[in-house]
Amino acid sequence: MINQNVAIVRAPFGLGAGTPGAELGPAHILYAAGLLDKLKDLGIPYQITEEINVSPQLTPLQSKNAKRLAEVLDISGRLADRVSALVGQGAMPLVLGGDHSISIGTIAGLAEHYANLGVIWFDAHSDLNTEETSPSGNIHGMSLGINLGRGIPALTGLRGIEPKIKPEHVAIVGARSLDPGEKKYIRSLGIACYTMHDIDRLGIARVMEKVASHLGRTTDGVHVSFDIDCLDPREAPGTGTPVRGGLSYREANLALELLYQSDLVTSAEFVEVNPGLDSNDQTAKLAVELIGSLLGEQIL
Repeated sequence: MINQNVAIVRAPFGLGAGTPGAELGPAHILYAAGLLDKLKDLGIPYQITEEINVSPQLTPLQSKNAKRLAEVLDISGRLADRVSALVGQGAMPLVLGGDHSISIGTIAGLAEHYANLGVIWFDAHSDLNTEETSPSGNIHGMSLGINLGRGIPALTGLRGIEPKIKPEHVAIVGARSLDPGEKKYIRSLGIACYTMHDIDRLGIARVMEKVASHLGRTTDGVHVSFDIDCLDPREAPGTGTPVRGGLSYREANLALELLYQSDLVTSAEFVEVNPGLDSNDQTAKLAVELIGSLLGEQIL
């Protein structure tokens, strides 16, 4: 269920990605694009928590092929602490990223409160790579796999819960750029993955009905992890890993409107808004509209 006591958590972290700029996303979503005005217009009580940043001095960690591991581990621990505390206080965490590696911390904090957490992963990519399979070494492309217990032990074992989520409690929506190893992993575990082919064939409404029906039966909370690159780049140009052929403006809004109506969502994060690649904050403004849809904004 959508908790109307929204706690905004800013995680301006972009070191998990290959293209700099996602660290600017939270400020642009919150202020330049008008998230606070949106929440006020909707009459939703909110609090803005203290910004979470990486420790200024960290010793680099050795890894086979994972860039900025020390920084990702540090921000993940700090974010997990914050999210867990907010859930314990009865708030609904709304995390603003940052790149998608921040989901490691968000979900670690949530996993302390939900034994069967469901995750709806809106993304052009599945983010299921490991150090061995990643072509780039950027951890934002490994984040869902890490949450499933796949990959770097320091991250998969964060806060002593491993795995944080189960394959049967995950639904990927909007995928259209999957590496061969990721495809094999998805098939082997039976992860629900609704590609753009599925959305074209079934329609976004039917896809979301299937997602809500499945997760509603099997989970005790649902987290929405929304990577803005699930939308077509014509709609959301301000992101570091665009892939053409994504969700339209109305498909994305309808998906989140339907999730609000499902009364399943207990937390959310919006990531990969990169103002440096944007035009007049078009993508940040879109993110604000999408948050509004998830929180109950209606056309009429």
